[in-house]
Amino acid sequence: MTAETTSSSSGGQTGHNGSYAAARLRLLTEGEQTGPPRRAELARLTDQWLCGLYGEAPRGVRAALVAVGGYGRAELSPRSDLDLLLLHDGRSAAGPAVAALADRLWYPVWDLGLALDHSVRTPEEVRQTAADDLKVQLGLLDARHIAGDGTLTQELRGAVLAQWRAEAPAKLPELHQMGRDRARRHGELPFLLEPDLKEARGGLRDITALRAVAASWLADAPREGLEEARNILLDVRDALHLTTGRATDRLAQEDQPQVADALGLLDPDALLRRVYEAARTIAYASEVTWREVGRVLRARGTRSGPGRRLRGLLGSRGRAPAPVTERTPLAEGVVEQDGEVVLARAARPERDPVLPLRAAAAAAQAGLPLALPAVRRLTESAAPLPVPWPAEAREEFVTLLGAGRDAVPVWEAMDAAGLVVRLLPDWERVRCRPQRNPVHRWTVDRHLVETAVRAAALTRRVSRPDLLLTAALLHDIGKGWPGDHSEVGETIARDMAARIGFTEEDAATLAVLVRHHLLLVETATRRDLDDPATVKHVAAVVGGRETLELLHALTEADALATGPAAWSAWRASLVDDLAKRVADALTGPETGGGEAAGGGPPAPQPTAAVERLALEALRTGAPVLSLQARPEAPAAGDTVGTGDTSGSSDTAAGEPERRPEAVGVELVVALPDQPGVLPALAGVLALHRLTVRSAELRVIDPAEQGQVLLLNWRVAAEYGSLPQAERLRADLVRALEGSLNIAGRLAERETAQRRRRRRMLQAPPPRVTVAPLGSRLATVLEVRAQDAPGLLHRIGRALEEQNVRVRSAHVSTLGANAVDAFYVTGPDGAPLPPEKAAGLARDVERALAAVP
Repeated sequence: MTAETTSSSSGGQTGHNGSYAAARLRLLTEGEQTGPPRRAELARLTDQWLCGLYGEAPRGVRAALVAVGGYGRAELSPRSDLDLLLLHDGRSAAGPAVAALADRLWYPVWDLGLALDHSVRTPEEVRQTAADDLKVQLGLLDARHIAGDGTLTQELRGAVLAQWRAEAPAKLPELHQMGRDRARRHGELPFLLEPDLKEARGGLRDITALRAVAASWLADAPREGLEEARNILLDVRDALHLTTGRATDRLAQEDQPQVADALGLLDPDALLRRVYEAARTIAYASEVTWREVGRVLRARGTRSGPGRRLRGLLGSRGRAPAPVTERTPLAEGVVEQDGEVVLARAARPERDPVLPLRAAAAAAQAGLPLALPAVRRLTESAAPLPVPWPAEAREEFVTLLGAGRDAVPVWEAMDAAGLVVRLLPDWERVRCRPQRNPVHRWTVDRHLVETAVRAAALTRRVSRPDLLLTAALLHDIGKGWPGDHSEVGETIARDMAARIGFTEEDAATLAVLVRHHLLLVETATRRDLDDPATVKHVAAVVGGRETLELLHALTEADALATGPAAWSAWRASLVDDLAKRVADALTGPETGGGEAAGGGPPAPQPTAAVERLALEALRTGAPVLSLQARPEAPAAGDTVGTGDTSGSSDTAAGEPERRPEAVGVELVVALPDQPGVLPALAGVLALHRLTVRSAELRVIDPAEQGQVLLLNWRVAAEYGSLPQAERLRADLVRALEGSLNIAGRLAERETAQRRRRRRMLQAPPPRVTVAPLGSRLATVLEVRAQDAPGLLHRIGRALEEQNVRVRSAHVSTLGANAVDAFYVTGPDGAPLPPEKAAGLARDVERALAAVP
């Protein structure tokens, strides 16, 4: 049939076409219907029109007109393609009649200027094409009958679904990879200023993929908010088509005002926030669904072929954990199961308000996702945190932030469930808020999280990593309010710091960091650094070296999280130069005071209870322990020694006042001064799964009767209950005698944990330095490292191996970071020569870095 003949025959359809075109125009421009009802009505009108074009099938021809893809789902946007399949039984005698029917359908569509994606195939050809082309197969999953032989369509649908379910285990890796490739090409929809509503991660293509997974019967997506999110993106695309008159999925900035107005939204920012929220819902549902697919395929024993390929694609940000069948404890009330973090069977969220943060911190530190059932249960049942937060909640919060890149998917899971806003109500103002600065690549809230990620890599440079990480998360919090975001943010940060449970002094430091987070970079790039007034001004603002140290690291983290254009070697060199000049101007120790006899800052005089412990240790020549609960800690233990000592000690050498109260119970140990005590006790605590939150070690002379080594520590159980004090003492005696192989026991446990874990946390390397402004009586060694079981034991062993004596130690655990100071001397009791001190620092750092 020639084109002229077809044109002539289609002339009879002119009236029919005109009627459809008029009805379509009225629906799109004058009708009151919008959203899903309008899309459904447009599909109904189009069905009716195509049925009229189809008319009666030629005699002897078994055929059907089938809608596929988006049209098959009856979700036509104003400029959507019509995806049509003309299905026929394939009899050769009917070939010319089928061709004539196809021309009768396709040409009127083209005459109206509608985009058409069409094909003419037999059922066997359809199945073969689907087997060869995954995109075709996905479109056929939404096949819907329009006209002709409905039985033929029904048979096709049954065959296509059966084929898909049979092939899904082999096809799902390809489908997931297609999504990852799209994300690389088009970016992440929740953070783009000009997003592609269809192709970007979190867009409409991902919804199609989720429908395909559901059709496979292997897994299903979480349904909460998913349909609403899909309709939001479709509504925006409808408005975009109508306002631009083009078939486009890209929400360009110049089109956003008109689209926002068409949807009745306040402004383009409100439009983007609406799009971002929907896209995050879809992206999170995709993440959860693909993890579930991986779990199902592993359970089916797919050890090779598609199952193996899938394991390389799935997991948090595309990383699949190794199969884990046992439940491995991670923290109190939190376990790992099958590559995800779930709640322990005995967990009671309604009685444990810290559990959401503890679970999140454990997941981030382990590099594992929070399981959806755990997130749901925490959202529905967890008791609200008291305000201010207890010390444990603050510690877990900082630990979560300090996990670096692995904190992002955990934060996203909490954000999707509303847990973040519940913990930090001011977060709602910056959530999904776009930044229309081309330098910024993220929304405000994601930029804050990314800054914390960058700051986690800089924690070895500062003495207060907890303040650095918190400042990173809060530095732009004022962007949710009118006015200068730094000035507004100062007030909000102070309030949020108080809510989180920081001391007034720490809250004031955080307020300064937020208020002046742009000070260093703006001064370094806009002012004359050789002008003394420049340095004097910055020094007056920061007030002290510790604050300067924090501000310097925050400046770098902020710039790195902004985007490639915000940081360069030139900017870094200018900021470094300014920071050095200001540090030189801030001469002298930041905190005053003298030194204790054993080296180190002055400590309170021993209490009567502590002196009793020390005297008992002198009398018996053996260790005496006191394990005593303090506020915010569970009740525990008693005093254990060889004599009739009872009761418990007060704090002998507490935390420095500027630090928050540590978590846990107080452990006081007194014993005659001897080598090897620090690694022995630290190793015993690690064997009993006790985390050292803070520690003080010093030598005292009770009643001038002899030197006693006094260790005043704050410890907490990783999970489960605390051990009995008698067991701790017995193991300490064995360790000091050499009959307890602590190093071997800890190595065995570490090996077992590595077998269970797919990977270890990528933490910054340890850093060991000699304090330049240390002590006249001892060499001060500063150790900053990732907290881990047995860390203090390894430090103590490294020091013992170098034949130095620890005269005083001050250990703090801030989130997941250990910040320790050791006052050491040589065998003669004198400070180490500079060369030997520098060598000791290098040796200890190598020893810590050598641990896998």
